[in-house]
Amino acid sequence: MLYHLLVPLVDEFQPFNLFRYLTFRSGGAMITALLMSFMLGPWLIQWLKQKQGKGQPIREDGPQRHILEKKGTPTMGGFLILLALTVSTLLWADLTNGYVWAVLGVTIGYGLIGFWDDFLKVTKRSPAGVSGRVKLLGQAVIGVVAVFFIMQMHPATPAPDGGPALAGAVAVPFFKEYVISMGPYYILFGLLVVVGASNAVNITDGLDGLAIVPVMVAAASFGLIAYLVGNAIFSNYLQIHFVPGTGELSILCSALLGAGLGFLWFNAPPAMVFMGDTGSLALGGMLGAIAVAVKHELVLAIIGGLFVVEAISVIVQVISFKLTGKRVFRMAPIHHHFEQLGWREPTIVIRFWIIAVVLALIGLSTLKLR
Repeated sequence: MLYHLLVPLVDEFQPFNLFRYLTFRSGGAMITALLMSFMLGPWLIQWLKQKQGKGQPIREDGPQRHILEKKGTPTMGGFLILLALTVSTLLWADLTNGYVWAVLGVTIGYGLIGFWDDFLKVTKRSPAGVSGRVKLLGQAVIGVVAVFFIMQMHPATPAPDGGPALAGAVAVPFFKEYVISMGPYYILFGLLVVVGASNAVNITDGLDGLAIVPVMVAAASFGLIAYLVGNAIFSNYLQIHFVPGTGELSILCSALLGAGLGFLWFNAPPAMVFMGDTGSLALGGMLGAIAVAVKHELVLAIIGGLFVVEAISVIVQVISFKLTGKRVFRMAPIHHHFEQLGWREPTIVIRFWIIAVVLALIGLSTLKLR
């Protein structure tokens, strides 16, 4: 909004020229989201406590320590992140950019699904919430629409420098020009990326602060990727695929970074509020949609490798138990396995943060290793 209001007035007031620059607007988006989170957080947490009473129902099949220590903590804290992120994006982004609306649509849509799930858990006093099938159906519908919309914006013809057409194609890390052309089937692949990322982050959100920091690390990484991919000069220098318009997504990533930092202030152990599905489904879907937009879908599996491992641990546990009656892990997701081994919660959380940072550095290295 500020971009549209102030840039036309540059001739009257030269400092407004700053609003042309992605770096300035990204910084503004991050600071705005951070301040909103700090200001609204205490009020929202108090309101959630009043409305939710006993807080989020704790899974009885989870670690028994959680039932004792986390009982009464309110959930739906992800609403604070989404509010700060959305307002900040609308203030600082170029609202004529289709990528911005596609990613924001996934984020808000998945957030509403998560909000519905959290609402049912709190009102019914049960950790069940929305059925898995209904939740996946809602995610699929939103995901298909978003991926199709993004595909229409991707270059459908070869680049002037001889680069491949990107619409309906998957870029492969470490290769300059090689892409896997999937045609209309790319919609299914993109849907898998968006829905998979959403649910992987949701699975990871099980300890105080465990999910939000890796999400911020991934957001910072993809903010940089979006900026580079959307810039013809930098993308040419790094020999990565140029996707016009995607640079604007760095503003959404910066807004998420600011909102996430503000939320972490209240979510740090011991948590005053839980993110809930309201936040985890939305933020995972947002990362997946950005990865699809900037044509770094496979790199997301590296940068977000922690989420991948958490999701795989659940899949392996379920398959193993159904086929053999035995469990591979003491408890899934894998962070609960380490709890059962005797690791303290802060130890698990901080070590997982370190892993997330290392994986992000590895993922970013693919930008240069071509």
